[in-house]
Amino acid sequence: MREYLLTLCVTAAVTYLLTGPVRKFAIAAGAMPEIRARDVHREPTPRLGGIAMFGGLCAGLLVAAHLSNLKSVFELSNEPRALLSGAGLIWLLGVLDDKWGVDALVKLGGQMIAAGVMVLQGLTILWIPVPGVGPVSLTPMQGTLLTVALVVITINAVNFVDGLDGLASGMVCIAAAAFFMYTYRIWFGYGLEAAAPATLFAAVLMGMCLGFLPHNMHPARIFMGDSGSMLIGLVLAAGAISVTGQLDPDALSLFVGSERAAVHATVPVYIPLLLPLTVIAVPVADLLLAIVRRTWNGQSPFAADRGHLHHRLLEIGHSHSRAVLIMYFWSALIAFGTVAYSVHSASVWILLVIVALSAVGLVLLLLPRFTPRAPRWAEAFVPPRYRRRKSVVVALAGGAGGAGGPTAEGAGIGEQREPVPAGLHGATAIGDRSRFPHTRKISSPR
Repeated sequence: MREYLLTLCVTAAVTYLLTGPVRKFAIAAGAMPEIRARDVHREPTPRLGGIAMFGGLCAGLLVAAHLSNLKSVFELSNEPRALLSGAGLIWLLGVLDDKWGVDALVKLGGQMIAAGVMVLQGLTILWIPVPGVGPVSLTPMQGTLLTVALVVITINAVNFVDGLDGLASGMVCIAAAAFFMYTYRIWFGYGLEAAAPATLFAAVLMGMCLGFLPHNMHPARIFMGDSGSMLIGLVLAAGAISVTGQLDPDALSLFVGSERAAVHATVPVYIPLLLPLTVIAVPVADLLLAIVRRTWNGQSPFAADRGHLHHRLLEIGHSHSRAVLIMYFWSALIAFGTVAYSVHSASVWILLVIVALSAVGLVLLLLPRFTPRAPRWAEAFVPPRYRRRKSVVVALAGGAGGAGGPTAEGAGIGEQREPVPAGLHGATAIGDRSRFPHTRKISSPR
């Protein structure tokens, strides 16, 4: 575990440190497209954040290759090199798209080529575990087609959900964390080395997202662009292919009793191979809804619009940050709920907890205007809008106001004050008492 944590920290540190220089480079290179109708941000923001994320990926794999327990992954398997080859191609395609723009069909072709390169180097699906039947072997052509389809779907699912500051990187980080827990359990719990590459991929992916998130949280200073969203989508798909399509249920049957029991024991995570992982169910659902919506309206499935799930959250009244947190909540509930169910599938308590948390999520969706307040000890760690109000100013000018007259929000020295709307008789800001000598300052209830 320590070596995985070291790999994660190195990847996150390199990504974080590279993002600043990459931002300056993106501004100098002019990788700051104009605001589009579907965009949520209001100022041109540099892209090409995927450059820093690719640097973190290379650094993480390089460090892992020299660690005593992880270097065997590179010696016994060609999957890390296959991942790096496919990631390099998809990253280069994304950089070209962020700077000059690439046609949707050209991007689709590039995604298929990147997936094909990984297949040629051994990262492919060999069989599909089917509950009640056992493993179903695939021909090389079937395995190639299924692998390419899974990679393309995952890449576009992540790319489609990248519409709010910090949304795609946070959701993929949650998915990678849940996937790491599952693969680490198989690798060290059952001693199956076939799960080692997927465990490494998940750790590196978490580091890439965690290192980029501080620069990408609202208000974002840089976007990952297609060079980043397609890259993390490919890494996530590679981990899914590695553990799902190459882990032999015969080996797992030694620990759970029989081959069919082995398939049943891991079915909560094997079933997501059908499209493509439960841990990214929210992006995939958004992808499918977008395709249906655009096709129904007579548009191309690749035509951009403002109908994504995060756009709808903003339309019903949620703030930018709250929309992102709600998407995080549902992603974590599905991802970690699936992992928990795969460990204790017969436990009723897990299902009850999932149902209860789902009800909490529905309540949050129905309260777009509710603004939570942080406790006093946590006010220094949350945005100003979640802090308790410090004071209000009551203006008593011209006999128009009494104790219940118009108020304006104020605060201590150095704190931001909200402007007083024009036309409110008697209201004034702190520091302008010369005009209204009868103003007084009172503390608001906490």
